[in-house]
Amino acid sequence: MPQAQETIVALLHGPDQPGLVSRVSSWIFLRGSNIHHADQHKDAEANIFFQRVEWSPSGELEKEAADFKNFVHDELGMEVSVALSRERPKVGLFVSKIDHCFHDTILRFRAGEFAGQLACIISNHNNLEADANYYGIPFHHIPVNAENKSEAENTQLKILREAGVECIVMARYMQVLSDRFLAEAGCPVINIHHSFLPAFTGGKPYHQAHQRGVKLIGATAHYATAVLDEGPIIHQDVTRINHRNSVADLIRKGRDLEKSVFAQAIRLHLDNRILVYNNKTVVFD
Repeated sequence: MPQAQETIVALLHGPDQPGLVSRVSSWIFLRGSNIHHADQHKDAEANIFFQRVEWSPSGELEKEAADFKNFVHDELGMEVSVALSRERPKVGLFVSKIDHCFHDTILRFRAGEFAGQLACIISNHNNLEADANYYGIPFHHIPVNAENKSEAENTQLKILREAGVECIVMARYMQVLSDRFLAEAGCPVINIHHSFLPAFTGGKPYHQAHQRGVKLIGATAHYATAVLDEGPIIHQDVTRINHRNSVADLIRKGRDLEKSVFAQAIRLHLDNRILVYNNKTVVFD
């Protein structure tokens, strides 16, 4: 079986101007490199241009990636991030007691669905320690309460640094991360919320939905920010319900949504398909 060709993936954005697509593609072409995928979007209201481009380089991978960053920044005046297809960022998984997203996420990592490595599991309960041991993933039980929250987060940050974690995924981790933690973690944090945000923020959204009598329930994966459940939305989905459905029915149906929405958000992030701008996302799927 032929080995997959190594590629460079770039995400760029900045003020729109004539000829951007041509200048980017020409820069790649004139070096004898070959574009595999290219997609772009313009926010007409803000006059901002967004692009994702992936190509196989003609020369040394790291040098061409660095040269492209300099070109975009210096000549196009735009922001840019560059990743290499061979990179497999380390991911830290946070979880409490509810286990459906926990198991689904681990199994998808084991199946090779995600372009990353699951480095560690952190939980404020020990209920899933035996499962983590079965999967062979380091498990860290760090109880969290109002009195020890700062100390607990210091311990979490130490574990994440030692494991080299570059992305955190919260598989129904039922704790609010502090502003300080988010700042010091220094990496994206993906959360799964069990409602179609911005509806039914906070706790027990299925109970809220049932009480309101909605006809659709949803799940939302978003980047965590200092404001609860208001970070940039990555992916969402819904399913239909009716007056016959109990709260238990909503929870059962919602779990399937949560798993698939969470998985898609992790996949999009690790595949470098997301640009965050003004608390929104541009997703090149």
